Amino acid sequence: QVELVESGGGSVQAGGSLRLSCVASGNIPSNYPMGWVRQAPGGGREGVAAIGSDGSISYRDSVKGRFTISKDNAKNTLYLEMNDLKPEDSGMYYCGAHNGRLKGAYYVASANFHYWGQGTRVTVSS
Repeated sequence: QVELVESGGGSVQAGGSLRLSCVASGNIPSNYPMGWVRQAPGGGREGVAAIGSDGSISYRDSVKGRFTISKDNAKNTLYLEMNDLKPEDSGMYYCGAHNGRLKGAYYVASANFHYWGQGTRVTVSS
C-alpha cells in the first residue's frame, strides 16, 4: 500500500510563491513515476508536472519557467516549487504515484496515476 500526504498549499497574491510537498510512505520504489495534478473548481484534473521512471521531467506548457518539480529520494518526498503564481493556477493540487515505467510527459498529458494524496488547496488572488 502506498500513502501520499501533501502539504504547503495556501492563499497568495498573484506573483507570489508556494512550495508544495508530498511525503510518500509504504511500498514505493524510488523510481516510481510521481507528479502533480490540479483541479480547478468546476473543472477536470490536469497534469501539472511529473517525473517519469527514467527521471524525465515534464511540465504543462502554462507552468513552464514558473514551476519546478523535484524529488528527494532519501526523504521519500516530492516537491513542487511554484513561482510567479497566477489566478488561473488556483485549485486543489494532488500528488500522484504510478507503478508503471513511463516518461514524465505521459503523466502530464494523462494525469493518470495509481495512487493519490488527499490534495492541498492553492488560491491565488489578483
